[in-house]
Amino acid sequence: MIEFHLDGRSGVSPYQQVVQQVRNALRLGLLREGDQLPTVKDVVASLAINPNTVLKAYRELEHEGLVAARPGRGTFVTRTLTDHSLAAHGPLRADLQRWLSKARKAGLDDESIEALFKATFRSAAQEDIA
Repeated sequence: MIEFHLDGRSGVSPYQQVVQQVRNALRLGLLREGDQLPTVKDVVASLAINPNTVLKAYRELEHEGLVAARPGRGTFVTRTLTDHSLAAHGPLRADLQRWLSKARKAGLDDESIEALFKATFRSAAQEDIA
């Protein structure tokens, strides 16, 4: 089962963070069709957020056709976002872990690593467009 976490410094609303974490878990194969999401009550208890925030996130995911609420039973995954590239995740993750280790040994903290990654990602995306 997925465990949510919130980053208060991200500038992204809590409900959007929950939605994005579910989407990411669906992309990475961490959640599969039929899996149950944590109950609203459990998410509220673990994150100390308003139940309406969780409900809003779950409704958006339901609107996208990714989950379905079953009254009295919970919210369940109805569709995944994995594709044929899932097999490539293992080697790419290992490469990324090696890169992260090098970045930390070079003295970068988490925020610097994230900034470097995002800047490089955007730059590469711009090059792909040009």
